[in-house]
This record gives sequence, structure tokens and C-alpha cells, in this order.
Amino acid sequence: MRVLVHLLLSAVAVFVAARLLPGAHVDSFSTALVVAVVLGLVNAVLKPILLFLTLPINILTLGLFTFVVIGGCVLLVAYLVPGFYVDGFGWALAFAFVLWVLNGFLHALE
Repeated sequence: MRVLVHLLLSAVAVFVAARLLPGAHVDSFSTALVVAVVLGLVNAVLKPILLFLTLPINILTLGLFTFVVIGGCVLLVAYLVPGFYVDGFGWALAFAFVLWVLNGFLHALE
């Protein structure tokens, strides 16, 4: 039951973040639900691998290259999920930041 609540809260955060940012678009709440699932899978599986592979450049940039990996993950989800569009890399970073803030707020209310 707890996983379902987290999933719904994440979908609400995706939907609200897409409505707040003019460069991110979600067609419907069901698409936001799919985006939440796929983004969760990408963050759980692919992101740690990418961070490990880019560790030397991440060390050289004092961790700032992590933002490139995060933006790339959001762009990958936008490519994989029909109905979810991001206008560019900058909007992907902004979407990830707004999503992080909204998720933190919503999960704190839980």
C-alpha cells in the first residue's frame, strides 16, 4: 500500500511540475503515472551505472557533472514515454529540480 501511495504522489509531482514549467509537457495524469514509474526505474537502475562510469569527470567537476546525468535521464524518459515532452536539456534540468522539490514537499506531508 505504501508503494502505491509513493507512486501516486510522484505522479502528482510530475503532473504539477509539467504544468508549472512551460518547457515540459504531460498529456494526461495517466501519462504522468507512467513517467513516474519509468523515471523511478531509470533512477534506480541506469543512473547509478552512469554515475559510476562518469566518476572521473564528476570528480574533476566537483560533482557538477551529476546534473548532466540527471538531465540526460529526464531526456531519456521523455524519449521513451509517449505523451511526455521536454523542450531541451535546460528544461530537463529545471523539470528534475522542480520534481525534486515537489516530491520532497509531498512526501513530507505523508
